[in-house]
Amino acid sequence: MKNLASPGRRIRWALPLAAFGLVVLSACASTPPPIGEMAVGKAAVERATGPSAAEAPLALASARDKIGRANVAYASKEYDLARRLAEQAQADATLAEAQARTVRSDRALTEIREGIRQLREEMARQ
Repeated sequence: MKNLASPGRRIRWALPLAAFGLVVLSACASTPPPIGEMAVGKAAVERATGPSAAEAPLALASARDKIGRANVAYASKEYDLARRLAEQAQADATLAEAQARTVRSDRALTEIREGIRQLREEMARQ
């Protein structure tokens, strides 16, 4: 009668058992909550919602929508979706800020050009 605890049999069963254990452990592992991403996304949206928010309404509306959807996904424990939406909201808020800066810069450039034009006219009269 063969010994069931022989070294050859133990090795033959050890590998499949270890693989099964890894599969069970990986199935139990869950995505951690995206606490940092949510905070950064919310802060970016709040920062973009400043006095110049009207200068980039589409990007800001998209950022607000995505952070709202991220909050819903977070509450539903859909952490991967919440993380992606929070990161997208941050990107949209950053875009809104950049667009607002561009609008302000264009406005300042127009004012400077108008000032130069007036100075040239004044110099031409003299």
